[in-house]
Amino acid sequence: MRHGITRRLHYTPRQLFDLVGDVERYPAFVPWVTDMRTWGRRECAPGVVTFDAKAKVRFAIIREHFSTRVKLDEPNLTIDANLISGPFRRLENHWRFTPVEDGTELSFGIDFEFGSRFLEGLLTANFERAVARLVGCFERRAQALYGK
Repeated sequence: MRHGITRRLHYTPRQLFDLVGDVERYPAFVPWVTDMRTWGRRECAPGVVTFDAKAKVRFAIIREHFSTRVKLDEPNLTIDANLISGPFRRLENHWRFTPVEDGTELSFGIDFEFGSRFLEGLLTANFERAVARLVGCFERRAQALYGK
C-alpha cells in the first residue's frame, strides 16, 4: 500500500526537518507511538546521519513494535526510514522539505505491506485518514514549538 501527502506550512524547512528528525520525541505528540528508542547514530557524510529506531505502537486493540533505519540528510532536507524488523514485509517512508516563498512544502510518502493479512485488512481500511492524522500531529507540534 502506498500513499503520499503534501502540505504547505509557514515554517522553515530546517524547523520541520529538525522536528521530524527528532524521533525520540514522537511519543510526546503522536498518540499511537507509546515508546521510541534509538541507537547506532553515525555520520555517513557531512550533514548525513543514520541511526536505528524501535517504535512501540498501539492502535485500538493492536500493540506492535517495529524497527527502522533512519537517514537524516540535512543538505538535501530529506528524511528516509526503511524497515529493519517488525510486522511488515515492507516499510519505507520519505519526508521532503522544499523551500517555498511563504515557508515549506512538506511531502510525506509511505509504502508498506504487512506480513499478516489480518493486520493488513484491519489497518488499510482507514489508511489515508491515518496518514493525514500523522501529518496533522507534526503540524500541531510545529505550532506548539514555533508558533502560528
